[in-house]
Amino acid sequence: MAFIRKFKTTSGATGVQVCYKEGGRVVKTEHIGSASSEIGVEKLVKKAQAIIDAGNTPLFNLDRYNKKRERKTNNSNQ
Repeated sequence: MAFIRKFKTTSGATGVQVCYKEGGRVVKTEHIGSASSEIGVEKLVKKAQAIIDAGNTPLFNLDRYNKKRERKTNNSNQ
C-alpha cells in the first residue's frame, strides 16, 4: 500500500514523500521534494499521486471495452 506523507522540514518548508507499507511497516520512502508555498506543495502532492497511480493496475480495461464497442458501431453502420 502506498500513501503520501507531508511533513515540516527543519527550514520550515513542507516536504512530500511517497511511502510504501507492507505488514503495517514502512518499507520504502521516495522523497518527491519540498516547497514553502501552498501552490508548490499542491504540485508536489499531484506529482506524488501520479507516481502512486502509475504503479496501480486498473480494475477494468476500459480501452479494450471501448475498442470492441467502436468495432460494433462501425460494423452496424455499413
